[in-house]
Parts: sequence; C-alpha cells; structure tokens
Amino acid sequence: MQTSNALDPQSPQARAIYDLGIVSGVVFALIFVIVTGAIIYAIFRFRARKGELDPKQFAGSERVEIIWTVIPFLIVVFLFVLTLRGMNRADPPPAPSPDLVVTGHQFWWQADYPASGVVTANEIHIPAGKPLSVRLESKDVLHEFWVPKLTRKKSNVPGQPNHIWLQADKPGTYIGQCSEFCGTQHAWMRILVVADEPSKFEEWQRAQLQPGRVPTSDATAKGLALFQTSTCINCHAIRGVAGADLRVAPDLTHVGSRRQLGAGILENSPANMRLWLKSPQHIKPGALMPDFNFTDEQLDQLSAYLSTLQ
Repeated sequence: MQTSNALDPQSPQARAIYDLGIVSGVVFALIFVIVTGAIIYAIFRFRARKGELDPKQFAGSERVEIIWTVIPFLIVVFLFVLTLRGMNRADPPPAPSPDLVVTGHQFWWQADYPASGVVTANEIHIPAGKPLSVRLESKDVLHEFWVPKLTRKKSNVPGQPNHIWLQADKPGTYIGQCSEFCGTQHAWMRILVVADEPSKFEEWQRAQLQPGRVPTSDATAKGLALFQTSTCINCHAIRGVAGADLRVAPDLTHVGSRRQLGAGILENSPANMRLWLKSPQHIKPGALMPDFNFTDEQLDQLSAYLSTLQ
C-alpha cells in the first residue's frame, strides 16, 4: 500500500531531516522532564508548613547564574551545529543544470527531463539510488512540492524557481502532494514518484520519447479524429499528432500508461477514463477542464483512443 509517512524516510535527504527531528525531540523531552520534575519536587519538598521560616534565597548567586546561562547556551550551540549539518545533508547546493523540472499548475504537476526531452504529468519516474537536482516552478499560483518519504517541502513560486534534491534509496512508489493551499482542488493535487531500477528507468525514458500510438481500430481512429476536431487539441499535447503540441494541460502522449487520472483523484482504467471525460467538473469541481457534453458514442471513441496511449 502506498503511503506518505514522513516518519519513514527513504532517502538521504529525508533521513537527514528525520535524524535531526529525533535528536531535537530527545533533547526537548529531557528538558521537559528535568524542568517538570524540578517543579514537582519543589512543590512537595518545599511546600509551606506551619511554623517554618521562608526558604533561603539565592538572589545574586554568581554560581547559579553561570550554571543556568552556560547550560542553555551549550544546548543551543549543540542544536545549531546539528541543524547546520542536517541542512547541508538535506539541501546541498543545486547542480549547474537541473535533471528534472517540476512545474505546478492548478491542479496538476508537469515534469520535464531536460537532458532527454521527456515530458509527463503527475507521475515522475526516477532512477533508484541516484540523486536528481530538481528545479521547481509554477505557472499560476503558489504551490508546494512535497514527497514526505523522499525530500523536504519546497515552494513552487511563480517567476522564482526553487531547488530540491530528489532521491530514493530503493525501487518503489512514493506519494507526494501540494502542501500549500492553491485553490479549490488543492487536496487533489497529488503526485506519484516511481523509483525504478536504473535500467528500467532508461527503458521508461525511451518509451516516453516515442510518439503516441497510431489507432488500430475504427473506434480508436474516430477517437483520434474527435481529439483533433474538438477543443482537446487546444490544450493537450500528443507527440506525433499534428497540431497537438500545446501543454496548457497535461501531456497525453502516454496517458494510458499512467496509474492515476486527475492528479490522483481516479485510478487509471478505461472505465474511469470514460467517466472523467464525461464529467470532469463533477469529479473534480474547479479543475480547468470543462464538461464538453460528449455523446455516449463519442465518449466510447475518445476514451478508447486515450487508453491505448501507453
């Protein structure tokens, strides 16, 4: 089962943050126990008794003042050094050029691989065991990219690129999300990071660079024709389809190979593809894709075509 538990780090960057949190938590717990214990001890040991004089005061005691100044100072220095060490491990300087560019949109993620030219949406593939330098951008409002098991939170700011490192210790699927409220469907702006074996990652990249599959049946051919003649082509790109080169909305060249639709709101299946095309505003109110009122026949044709884009 996929989880996004920040207490189960699966990368050096996430582990640095986790380790710092554990050590800091232990220090804070010890301070709490010592201070609380001292207060409780003082309440019972020095409570007022009839006929007793007031306890002896230590006002102006140089020794006491030095002790309660030096100990907190040393604790702060210790935590400061640990924090600097954790920051250097979790967020080293960016590479000269990014391995991956992740752009936030309302309400989905675009992933560009500059070296290979691969473009995908909502499902990022990375090679396991290799750190990737990631540039974070936004096309509209403030978003925040966060994959709890793999990396720290970092904001996608319009006009102001940010940077993180993204790495997974071992192959697997890791859930991420936007953690900055960005509008109506903020809660359904999920992302999947799929860490592959390096050889499988290269296979995935080669497959992603292939053009969209050519229709092999009458239904899928009609679905492609409908895509080209409706307003779909004004927003979505499909490599190899004439005129389908805009990326206002997710690239659909290999949409059939992705595990989810609508940035995580539906599992990807032919039935759910048809459901999404029928009424995206019912499934994800506030998404920028309108309801097109396709007929049942058109829905069958378009969903059949898009589902073949593996």
